[in-house]
Parts: sequence; C-alpha cells; structure tokens
Amino acid sequence: MPVCSASERRPIFLVGMMGCGKSTVGRRLAAALGRAFIDADKELEARCGVPITTIFELEGEPGFRRREASLIAELTERSGLVLATGGGAVLLAENRELLHARGHVIYLKASVQDLWVRLRNDKSRPLLRTPDPRRRIAELVEARDPLYQACAHMTILTGRQPVERVVAQIVDALPEDLRGADPAAADPVFLPGP
Repeated sequence: MPVCSASERRPIFLVGMMGCGKSTVGRRLAAALGRAFIDADKELEARCGVPITTIFELEGEPGFRRREASLIAELTERSGLVLATGGGAVLLAENRELLHARGHVIYLKASVQDLWVRLRNDKSRPLLRTPDPRRRIAELVEARDPLYQACAHMTILTGRQPVERVVAQIVDALPEDLRGADPAAADPVFLPGP
C-alpha cells in the first residue's frame, strides 16, 4: 500500500461554535498527525491587517462572510492540513459543500453552558456584543447545530474534558488513511530499480 506524505493527505476541517476548542484542538491535532495547522480567523486577520472586530465594524457581517468564503475556497484546496474554521463558516451553503467535499469535517460540539463558561469574559466576539450574551450563544447553537451536523463526517463532544483527551478521541475515530504517521518520520520505502 503506497504511503502518502503529509502534503498529499486529505485535509481535516474543524467546525463548531466559537469557544468549542477548534483552535486549541486543531493545533494539537495537527502536531499529533504531523500536519500543518491554520486558524481561518487568524489567517483572515493577517491578510486584512486588522482584527475581525474591525472587519465587522467596517463591512458588517455580510462583508466578513464574503471574505471568509473566499478564504475557505482557497484553503480547502490544500492537502495535509488541519483547518480550524470560524464558528459561522457553515452559514453559507457553498462553504458547507466545499468543506464536506474537499476534506474530512469534524464537528466539535459543546453545550451552551460549556460555551458560556468559556466565552463569558471574552470581549472580542462581535456576535456576543449584546445585552444577553448567554442567550445569544443559545440562539446561535440552535441555528447552527443542524448546519454543523449537515457538513460533518464525525462529531466529537468537547465538554469539559482535557484537550489531550479530545485529540486522542479524534485520532482514534479517524479513518486510518487520515491518521497515519508522517511518512518523513517512517522508514524509507525502496522500490526495485528497472
């Protein structure tokens, strides 16, 4: 059976609500699998030169979503990647279709209570700048959960367990072709000459 290099492997995309652990889990998962990691929100900020909050202020959510969709279309073409998407990336049907078709999508699911505990002091989230952020989280979960489920190949509950346990669950549940060790670390394969 041929061994694929990390750059040739099908990408892994993490979806889920803000605060579910996509960035933290994604970084550790990429390290465990010998893959590159990209946080879509951080990448968008780097390319635009401003924080996401500024993009929201200047262009509104529709402007941000257009930029996000363009980035997702580009990044989903890369092999051997672990990509943490923004929480609202699944709102556009074309994003859901690209994510599902081009990679292995993992929905990191957390309860409203767990999300609230993680996000209650976070002032950087534009969608939580409301009089009742906990209620807003509940509304977002209700609206987005079916979308996450629709594009996901697997769902992992993040809850209050340690990141290492979440990563181990993902690795154990991945199809073998996605969790194989980086061939650069494996013994070389010699093919017979002509």
